[in-house]
Amino acid sequence: MNDQLLLVLDAGTTSTRAIAFSAAGDIVASAVRPITQHYPASGWVEHDAGEILACSRDCLEEVATAVGVDRIAAIGITNQRETVVFWDRSTGDPLARAIVWQDRRTADICAALKAHEPMVQARTGLLLDPYFSATKIRWALDNWPMVGDAARDGRLAVGTVESWLIWHLSGGAAHVTDATNASRTMLMNLATAAWDPELLALFGVPAAALPTIVDCAGDLASTTIAGRSIPITGAAGDQQAAAIGQGCLTPGMLKATYGTGCFLLAHAGAQPPVSNNRLLSTVAWQLNGTCAYALEGAIFVAGSAIQWLRDGLGLIASSAESERLAQSVPDNGGVSFVPALAGLGAPYWAPDARGLICGLSGGTTRAHIVRAALEAQGQQTADLVDALAADGVAAAVLRVDGGMVANNWLCQDLADSLGVVVERPRVIETTAMGAAMLAGVGAGLFADLPAAAAAMAAADRRFHPAIDAAARDERRAAWHAAVRRVLG
Repeated sequence: MNDQLLLVLDAGTTSTRAIAFSAAGDIVASAVRPITQHYPASGWVEHDAGEILACSRDCLEEVATAVGVDRIAAIGITNQRETVVFWDRSTGDPLARAIVWQDRRTADICAALKAHEPMVQARTGLLLDPYFSATKIRWALDNWPMVGDAARDGRLAVGTVESWLIWHLSGGAAHVTDATNASRTMLMNLATAAWDPELLALFGVPAAALPTIVDCAGDLASTTIAGRSIPITGAAGDQQAAAIGQGCLTPGMLKATYGTGCFLLAHAGAQPPVSNNRLLSTVAWQLNGTCAYALEGAIFVAGSAIQWLRDGLGLIASSAESERLAQSVPDNGGVSFVPALAGLGAPYWAPDARGLICGLSGGTTRAHIVRAALEAQGQQTADLVDALAADGVAAAVLRVDGGMVANNWLCQDLADSLGVVVERPRVIETTAMGAAMLAGVGAGLFADLPAAAAAMAAADRRFHPAIDAAARDERRAAWHAAVRRVLG
């Protein structure tokens, strides 16, 4: 077992990567390819599914060649959730671009269905928002003739990104989706872990186009790399995979992933939780036909705010520069930045909200604006932690991961903003780590997820709050005043 590796395909929003993990949780090799972002209209975000597939194949083959394909015991897949791909069963070709989770084009559909939100929330744990997949599918059926025609002809296949990848990697043998991804479509009943006929009817989604819902670990499919057949034995949406990779395996444990957006998950146990504070209920994982559940808060703009400062405004030359600039000033100079560049997620759920930078003066520098953008991550996270506390889940430690948390200043500011200890893992690629753990369980390398976590997961550093409650409250008040202006 010591020489065997777990190969993970991490199909993210801005890039696709493959990572080979040892059974001890060390990264042995990796490869990455950027994914092109398409913005055909205001609020629209699309990906080329063919590009995602080609980049995925390239990354898998590059890493397999580097480590030796015979060492790979199994493959795990994790992916950007809610993004929807439409393809032709007969050819395997995409029928249109994929509609990305950030896309807001279905806001009017959601508004028209608002009277149904109590039923939708009761069955799916989700709120009516363009973020989720169901209204994206409805829009494509109504507005893209090639999708509608394929549905009428019985040729249409619809799935989230892992479903698209598994279909192609298996040569079309498996049209499946794991339960975590299915739980983000707004079409799966949380209690039954099955497609809900009433929801399919509400959104007008043909059941025949959808994949079969399966466990997150087990014999899901197989693929061929460098002439060798390798089983695909693990799959989960990126945020659930990150929670698993962080070892959040018992009720009350919390993690937050800071990537393009930020997503906080709190393990909620064996029964679907109910939030009275506009958080989401979702599947944490499904093993042997049994689900574990989580409460989730979604922040739509995290790392993409820093990317916007770099690419949109030219205030920084690189994301890494943001840490130095934030440290260069003693405070934000009175500047607040609400990064609602794609609407506001939990707990506000305001898809039409737009970003705001306020409190500018003649003394404002780019360092103040960059610092305010980083501070917004702590304040947005504090909104979610407050909502969790109101739902009865108190945070004592927050485990963090994602590309942003390489920034030590940000991690310390998170601890200061929340008033809790922030723990960063030894390997910050915890999304891929969680997929590796699932693949290891599915391939029989580990008896269960706790055994996988004990072998692979470890902490790197803990950040303790360094400001008092009065200073924290003052910052929270300034943030809430800015949010009220956005929502105003």
